[in-house]
Amino acid sequence: MTAKPEILEMRPKITVVGVGGAGGNAVNNMIAEGLQGVEFVVANTDAQALTMSKSPRLIQLGAHVTEGLGAGSLPHVGSAAAEESIDEIMDHLAGTHMCFITAGMGGGTGTGAAPVIARAAPVP
Repeated sequence: MTAKPEILEMRPKITVVGVGGAGGNAVNNMIAEGLQGVEFVVANTDAQALTMSKSPRLIQLGAHVTEGLGAGSLPHVGSAAAEESIDEIMDHLAGTHMCFITAGMGGGTGTGAAPVIARAAPVP
């Protein structure tokens, strides 16, 4: 009788990043529904909105650019805020095999910061 070979199961590290108010709400809904097998990160310029997040991993984008008050529906402010926080963003994405970014288009943070975060995501 031959022994069954050991099968190694490799699991990719999957990160879902919620950006801005809509992205944060989407992540909160995923957590509430019990989505498993992913790590959640919420990034927002609005410090008050971050306090409402269910995600254990939070990034306050552009604390100096926005002073925690949000991007004011200005995508260029959201983009500048993400650029200010790029090192922290990259730290949260380190080792990620797949990154899903959820954001609403039309406000300042999601519209401006999501493309910056997408460029920072590692490409395996």
